[in-house]
Amino acid sequence: MADRAPADAPAGTVRSRPRTPAPHRSRTAAYRRLRAVAPGRLRTAAHRRLARHPRVAALVDGLTPRSVRARTTLAACASVAVVLAIASAAVVLLLRVNLERTVEADTREQAQAVARLATDGHLAGPLPLDHGTDFIQVVDVKGTVVAASQNLAGRPPLAPVAHSGGRHRTFNLDARGHAHHQRVTSIAATTPTGPVTIYVGASLRTADAAEDLTTAALVVLSTVLLFTVGALTWRATGRALRPVEAIRAEVAAIGDRDLNRRVPEPRSDDEIARLADTMNAMLQRLEAAGTRQRRFIADASHELRSPLTVLRTQLEVALTHTDPDVHTDLVAGALEDTERLQTLATDLLLLARLDSTDHDWPDEPVDFTDLVHTTVATRGPEPHPVTVHAPTAVTIHGNPLWLRRLLTNLLDNAQRHAREHITVRVTTDRAASHGPGQVVLDVANDGPPIEPADREKIFERFARLDDARSRDDGGTGLGLPIARDIAAIHKGTLTVLDTPGATTFRTRLPIRPEPPHEAQAGPR
Repeated sequence: MADRAPADAPAGTVRSRPRTPAPHRSRTAAYRRLRAVAPGRLRTAAHRRLARHPRVAALVDGLTPRSVRARTTLAACASVAVVLAIASAAVVLLLRVNLERTVEADTREQAQAVARLATDGHLAGPLPLDHGTDFIQVVDVKGTVVAASQNLAGRPPLAPVAHSGGRHRTFNLDARGHAHHQRVTSIAATTPTGPVTIYVGASLRTADAAEDLTTAALVVLSTVLLFTVGALTWRATGRALRPVEAIRAEVAAIGDRDLNRRVPEPRSDDEIARLADTMNAMLQRLEAAGTRQRRFIADASHELRSPLTVLRTQLEVALTHTDPDVHTDLVAGALEDTERLQTLATDLLLLARLDSTDHDWPDEPVDFTDLVHTTVATRGPEPHPVTVHAPTAVTIHGNPLWLRRLLTNLLDNAQRHAREHITVRVTTDRAASHGPGQVVLDVANDGPPIEPADREKIFERFARLDDARSRDDGGTGLGLPIARDIAAIHKGTLTVLDTPGATTFRTRLPIRPEPPHEAQAGPR
């Protein structure tokens, strides 16, 4: 409901709403700070009540340790403090029980001696006190003092001020001018004049002093021990976390242009050393990936720039030249360069897709033998005949489009370098692994052999040997790298074999075993 203006306010004046009081705003701010510092801690009613009190929340916020070093030291000190408190309480309790039992044994022995005297009727005169006994008083059934020790001679019966059950009472010795705790033992005895009760008390002053001294000593020793544990934990944690801070500072200083830097590795063989080693391995992979990316971009820009320049030149000349024959040749050359650009763009897109894939093993069953026959048959007339040897059917799991592209790239490379013929052979190697084995694809041509030093270079992107550098005979330099990437995605390998009189590219693809429930399934 809207606020009304006062009666004496000018026409059209509306009273504004009162501002939120400062305590409410500060409480809300403290709530936000608590949420920011400790997210997820406001789930309980205690934390919600804490958030309503800004000063308490600010105090808790200020006392909460922020660093791992402080939290570890606090946890160690708290654990040791709890253990020391329990142990000290147990020591003091055992000491107190032991001292009181000793005092009780002395008083009982004195009471039994007085009981023997009472039975024999020898209670006349002040009763003697043994060592450790504080007083003796014998009272009959009427409450009259029959006999007593020298310090209670002529005194009325002592009245207990508290009763703790049994024979142990706390007496107030007002007659002696001061009060202190006593351990009292009472024994009933029979005298010639009738039954009496014998009270023998011993002071607990010695036990209290021993308890106080032990407690003070334990407090001092526990405090010293806590400070020692805290200092050692703080120092040890600081030394242990110093390499972590060095690693953090180095990683924070590394930019996208400084991937050659490495974090310092501690000499110890612990988790922090393994963390530093893992970080350096990751930086090395990032540096290698960045280097490959920059080299790939440079090579791709060069490969795209050359045909684009030639294509533009041909089109400009064709636009200005009037000779039909020359015009036809220029358009044909432009079409050839356009096809090369199209092939290069397709290869670049496929490489980008292969690089961005999560490298999961494709799960589609593929009849690899049928795929080889179909791929070779659909290529049409070739400069060199292709002979296929695939006697048995082999089924693997993979991506049929990518596997067909792998074989096509190998055949294109073989056609480009073969002299007379090409041989494609499909076999299985059951002893290649512990599983069902591997399928082996060999694509061989009788062209010039590849030198051992160049057998890994040809799988680099845009890498072409000198005899295949021309635009007419050489490819884009991406066929073999694409083939190897496809084999790697299928958990396989692609290598060049050292065979006499031929160049053989061998592809090994593992045959993935069937799931146990499928392998064991059968007619029942």
